[in-house]
Formats: sequence, C-alpha cells, structure tokens
Amino acid sequence: MGPVVILVLGLSCLLLFSIWRQNSGKRKLPPGPTPFPIIGNILQVDIKDITKSLNKFSKVYGPVFTLYLGMKPTVVLHGYEAVKEALIDQGEEFSGRGRLPWAEKANRGLGIIFSNGHRWIEMRRFSLMTLRNFGMGKRTIEEHVQEEARCLVEELRKSKGSPCDPTFILACAPCNVICSIVFQNRFDYKDQNFLNLMKKLNKNVEILSSPWIQIYNLFPDLIGYLPGRHKILLKNFDYIHSYILKKINDHEESLDVNNPRDLIDCFLIKKKQENHKESSEFTNEGLTILASDLFGAGTETTSTTLRYSLLLLMKHPHVTAKVKEEIDRVIGRHRSPCMQHRSQMPYTDAVLHEIQRYIDLVPMNLPHAVVTRDIKFRDYIIPKGTTILTSLTSVLHDPKEFPNPDKFEPGHFLDESGNFKKSNYFMPFSAGKRICAGEGLARMELFLFLTTILQNFNLKPLMDPQNLDTTPVLNGFISVPPSYQLSFIPV
Repeated sequence: MGPVVILVLGLSCLLLFSIWRQNSGKRKLPPGPTPFPIIGNILQVDIKDITKSLNKFSKVYGPVFTLYLGMKPTVVLHGYEAVKEALIDQGEEFSGRGRLPWAEKANRGLGIIFSNGHRWIEMRRFSLMTLRNFGMGKRTIEEHVQEEARCLVEELRKSKGSPCDPTFILACAPCNVICSIVFQNRFDYKDQNFLNLMKKLNKNVEILSSPWIQIYNLFPDLIGYLPGRHKILLKNFDYIHSYILKKINDHEESLDVNNPRDLIDCFLIKKKQENHKESSEFTNEGLTILASDLFGAGTETTSTTLRYSLLLLMKHPHVTAKVKEEIDRVIGRHRSPCMQHRSQMPYTDAVLHEIQRYIDLVPMNLPHAVVTRDIKFRDYIIPKGTTILTSLTSVLHDPKEFPNPDKFEPGHFLDESGNFKKSNYFMPFSAGKRICAGEGLARMELFLFLTTILQNFNLKPLMDPQNLDTTPVLNGFISVPPSYQLSFIPV
C-alpha cells in the first residue's frame, strides 16, 4: 500500500470521524448552522467581528444556538434573558471556565481567571479576602488611587499642552495601583522595567484581539508548531512570569509572617500554613500565575477603558462640559475627588456607565463551560464539558433597554428628573459566579482618575471632534480603540 493511499485513507477516516462526532450530539444541543467537517462553522463566522456574526445567527436560530468552532460544539447565549438565566439563575452550573488554548499554554490551568473546580474556588476566595484585607472598598485603597491620580496629573503636566499619545501613561496609573497591592510598591513612570512590562501587556492585548489568535484557538495542535503571533504572545507571558517570580523570591528572603506587606506575602504565609498538604494550591507557580492574572486584568481593562473614555469625551464636548460643571459644583478646584462625591454627581455617574456600555470592552465575555454534569437549559440538554459563549454585546446594546444603543447617550442611565438610573442590563464585568473580582477597584479607578483629569485639564483634540473615529480597530478578546493624540491643557 503506497503512501498516497495511506494518506487518503487517513484523511477519509478523519473526515468520517468528524462528521460522526458533530452529528452525534445534535439531537441534544440547541439548533445552529450546519457545520463543515473538521473546520465546523468557521467559514460562516467573520473572525474580524465575531459579535456581528453572533447577532446574525441569533436572528435565525434564536437566543440559544450552537456553533462548531472546529470539531467541538459551543453553545452561544444571546440577549439579556438567556445570559441572565445561565450566569445568575443557574450560576453554579455555568460557573466553569471554557477552554482557551492560548490560556492553557500561558497559565497551565493556574491562577484565578482560567482555572476551574477546587483550584478556582481557593484562588478566588484567597484573592477576595486579601483584597478586602488590603482595603478593597475601604479608605486605604481609595487613598492609593487618589495618590496615583495626583501622580498621573503631574505626569500629564509635563507634556505642557503639547500633543501626546496617552496610551502608556494611562496604563501606568492603574498598573501602579495593582503593583501597590501585589508588590507593595509603585514605579516611576519612566522606570525602564515598568515600561517594558507595559509594552508586553499592551502588545498581548493587541495580539489577543487579532483574528490570528481566533484561528490558533481553533487549531492549536497544528498552528502551535508554526511561526506566528502566538509565539510572541507566549514569549511575553514568559517575560511577565519571570519578572513576578523574581519578586516572589525576593519576598521569600525578607518575609515576616507577622507583618504581611502585600498580596505576595499573604500567599507565602498561606503556603507555609499548608506545607503539610500534598495537594495544596498554594505554590510559587500558582502565585506567579495569580499575580500575573491580577496584574494583567487590573491594568489593561482599566487603561483601555480610560483611553476610550478620553476619546469619547473629546468626541462629545457637550457631555464633557456638563461633567466638568458637576465637578466644579460638587468637588471644586482644590479638593481631591473621593468616592463620597460620586453619589452627588448623577450625570458623571451616568457618563461613566454609558462609556462602559458603549465601548463594550469584552464583547463575548470570557468563555464559560458546563463542567460538572450534563444540564438542562430551556428545552435543550447541554453535555458536560461544553463551552458556553455569552454575548455581552447583546446585553449592553439591547435596543429595548437602551434606545439607539449604538449612540453614545448618558441619558440611558438617567431618569426624567436627572437622577442616576440603574439597569440590570449593565454587565461590563460579566455576572454571576465568575463576575470580575476587581469590579469594585475598577469602578473606583475610573471615577477618580477621570474626574481628577477633568478637574485639572481641558482635553483638546487635534481635529474637529466630529471627525474623531471611535470605532474599535480590534474587536476580538477586547475592543481596542483607535490610536489618537490630544493635548492636555491645564485649567
């Protein structure tokens, strides 16, 4: 038997296996477009704007449908009712983290973001407890953010009103807040190690939101052997992990179990307490990935939102003027903004909510999974191990809740009397068991950083505000705003 015949037979068997595997579960799963063998529905999905494709499929198959991204089925939940029913009403069943091949390579199932089961429960419990102990929701963390806001203002003053790209400086501020919690120290904005970390994080967000990573996630075993941007992504993660591991080693040498300085110390103390356990989750490798998760998530999501915020405020100067008027009236020019002011500033609060709603930072959320057992969801049976995609875009841009959802309109969060109006559809941090652990810190940072900037500067675009483009240049893992420059004119 010749090699060509063997190759044809092998491919035929693979094709038949793919068809059998895809058809075997169809009677249980929600409806969806017919998949091609091996590649699934990938040719029917616009990988440059997956949310657009999900919206199109939902009009045909309803709010719960199945896509084959490769050979494995993914159940998509589209619209507020379906997302709420899964993440909140059946939160325990949907609390697993879905498979992402790049994350498996980078994080090895450790940390808080991409872990599952007992490990995830342990890491989340430890992280929330430690963040609370170090002042999450208390005055101590607020003071850290206020101090960083003042440092940010001083750094912006150095531009002397000249045009500048705010990308790195807006990343430095939230990163320093996280560093003060994890490492106990902040960095100077010109520190070369700090700048290197910022560049690695920024590059990774760009790569993760690119079509290439979507393709890599579909065929990791094949593409993993090829050159490409996934190699840069993993190399950058290795750099960040090495940096954190060095910090951990330094902490071990100077550890005082009676006086923990930061999250790393708290973890090392917990590790000592559990050193008798054979299967303890508290290892140096686990700490490295946990710190990396907090470092990355706490920096990039907030900094990208801040960058988008300034762009939208320049695009809508009438909105900016009303926010600045509220700042002048409630806070004044000579007091530092604090969280107590927020309840007295309904318009500013509405603007911050509308920014997060409008930019739709993480359009498809991180994937969830059914990990414990087969579950019944509506009229369908979702098998154990199935990945679940929840479209946050379909919730944040629901026209029934937010008229003209593609328009930036702070009135979406104001009642007829001008008071702030809550919405259950506001899910930029996801919802349920896997809701972002740093939601409180992120909301504090957005309020304090933005009000402090607007208290001290006027934002001057380099073109007519009407010509500013707010369309994301990348719309995959994270919605990335287009690059821009502006001048910070001191008030």
